[in-house]
Amino acid sequence: MPANIKGIAESSREKLKTAILELEQFLNGHALPELVQENSAEAQAFYGGLLSDLRHLLVFSEVAFEKLGALLRRPNFDVEQAERTLYEVYHHCVNAFFYPKNECYSEDGRYAYTGQDAIRFRIKPVRAARDVVLNVSRVYEELRDDLAYYESDYLTQRRMSGQSK
Repeated sequence: MPANIKGIAESSREKLKTAILELEQFLNGHALPELVQENSAEAQAFYGGLLSDLRHLLVFSEVAFEKLGALLRRPNFDVEQAERTLYEVYHHCVNAFFYPKNECYSEDGRYAYTGQDAIRFRIKPVRAARDVVLNVSRVYEELRDDLAYYESDYLTQRRMSGQSK
């Protein structure tokens, strides 16, 4: 179990805030007709899927941001609820970013440690779309690293503590 749950909750909330601002700015400023520069069915499907995935990611991130904020504002910090919320951040936000439903981009692990961008797009996107995905990828990579415990160890710990009671 991570030692400083409150610190992890605070830093996760700040990271989500950064991603939310970036996603909102992009989604409020760009529409499908503007992004589709070539009139092809493939480009329509790509950008439609990308916008859909980014909207879902934004909603998941906003919900998690609000939950973490409510937890941190309480006079008595509820560690159990915080852990459940951090688990949700990992499984809803981080996974929504790295495993998008429409698969417009994916992470290529071979590039993760080379200093190059590990995100690979299905087709070459316009600069604004590329930039937003790469910018928020850094935030979700940090969240994934910070919350790795909640990928599988958290549930194992919960099951074991439930059996011992």
